[in-house]
Amino acid sequence: MMRHSLLHRLGTGLLVLWAAFTLSFVLLQVLPGDAVLIKFQNPDLGLSPQQIAEMRVAYGADSPLWQQYLHTLLAMLRGDFGFSVQAGVPVSAQIADNLPGTLRLALCGFLLAVLLAFTLAALSRQPALRALRSLLQSAPALFISIPTFWLGIALIQVFSFQLRWIPVINPSPWQGLLLPIVAVAVPISAPLAQILLRSIDDVSSQPFVAVARAKGASESRVLWRHVLRNAMLPVLTIAGLLLGELIAGALITETVFGLGGLGQLTQQAVNNQDVAVLQAIVMISALAFVVINLLVDLLMPLFDPRLKSVAGGTL
Repeated sequence: MMRHSLLHRLGTGLLVLWAAFTLSFVLLQVLPGDAVLIKFQNPDLGLSPQQIAEMRVAYGADSPLWQQYLHTLLAMLRGDFGFSVQAGVPVSAQIADNLPGTLRLALCGFLLAVLLAFTLAALSRQPALRALRSLLQSAPALFISIPTFWLGIALIQVFSFQLRWIPVINPSPWQGLLLPIVAVAVPISAPLAQILLRSIDDVSSQPFVAVARAKGASESRVLWRHVLRNAMLPVLTIAGLLLGELIAGALITETVFGLGGLGQLTQQAVNNQDVAVLQAIVMISALAFVVINLLVDLLMPLFDPRLKSVAGGTL
């Protein structure tokens, strides 16, 4: 049953990837403009109409859409993302150059969001900070509604121009990452804190927690050994969904802060109608979403052994 469940999840993930590929292919094809014409119709290149037509044939731009669809799909199954019309290099090379920066920003932002969430949840349980608990009830909607680009600009205005703590020109590598990390972490930290706090409250009212207290366990032991482990299940679920949102926020944040990564690559591809690059970025984002949620599904039985029994067919 466990193997069957894993195969089912893998099959669902492959279906999601195929749907993402098909939908992105159709939407990119109906966009106005043509990447080949944008590049090769430049008068400075001095190409004749016949030469431009030959370029279109070489890039497959004049092939029927169904042939382009099958060719692109089969190529991606082999790990071949094609060539960038504008850069004239394999798209995989561009992805390899820009992906590490985006991953660094997304992972650091996620770790900071988790740290902020646990800190807010812990502080709100203190009797002297009950007002923080009330604030967390409304903060998630406020934080998520803040546009990432606006938050990034506000952080630059405050910490770079007014306080002058972080230089705008020639910052060190970590100085240049600090504000972008905060910009992507803050919008998802409040929802995580709210879910964690509610889950802790729900678990704390369960009978087994009362039994642990009756046996003389300290509050810290009850929290860390009994409550927190069981409270992590809904947090893991929402974290997997929010991490996908964080990756999208990272792409926007890179553009705001001028960081090298998939964000700037996406902006350049949109400006130049570079369909191959855009298709590759969509598929990488979809793959990240599928892998993250698969990992969440695999981690959940570690926090709740009952899920192993369900997967194994004993319940």
